[in-house]
Amino acid sequence: MPRRSAEQVAEGRQAILSAATIEASVYGFRAASIGRLAERVGMSKSGLVRHFGDKEGLQLAALQAGIGLFVADVWRPVAEAQPGLARLLALCDAWLEHHRRRTFPGGCLLTTATVEFDAQPGPVRDAAANALARWLKALEREAEIALADGQLPAGTDPADLAFALNAFAAQASVALHLFGDEEALARARRLMRRALGR
Repeated sequence: MPRRSAEQVAEGRQAILSAATIEASVYGFRAASIGRLAERVGMSKSGLVRHFGDKEGLQLAALQAGIGLFVADVWRPVAEAQPGLARLLALCDAWLEHHRRRTFPGGCLLTTATVEFDAQPGPVRDAAANALARWLKALEREAEIALADGQLPAGTDPADLAFALNAFAAQASVALHLFGDEEALARARRLMRRALGR
């Protein structure tokens, strides 16, 4: 049998990761089935696992792929926006649009990972905690710039603001997927703007 080219291997890996992010968002990382995933991408279970070493390796790769999609959807479109309040407002809109498009059919993949692994030590928990900490720190940095520029009410705590924005977005995702509540996105947008003094 001829060997697969590096490009074919990369395409196969990408197909697996695309399917794995969907599986993890709908069923959770632990409940996602290797068999169902292999069937979805048209390969054997052993062939699928060979790309990642084991199920934990696949979970980590799926989480990283999901984070990559989030960054592409939410951060990159606003990366050139004016730092501070303008970028925070644009980030909030892009974040809620990411949820509205249902990029992950089961809801926010990072939220899924943090809820599923928050009390379970190991590499997946560490990766989820690190990703969430980086995101909160990015929001906090934008809030610090906005505060220094006089764009936020005096006394605003940047860490508190980052926490609140994340909570609003996470709850919007939950309400959208659990209750089918489209209004949750508009409600989150209002609350985000109120938190930003707008």
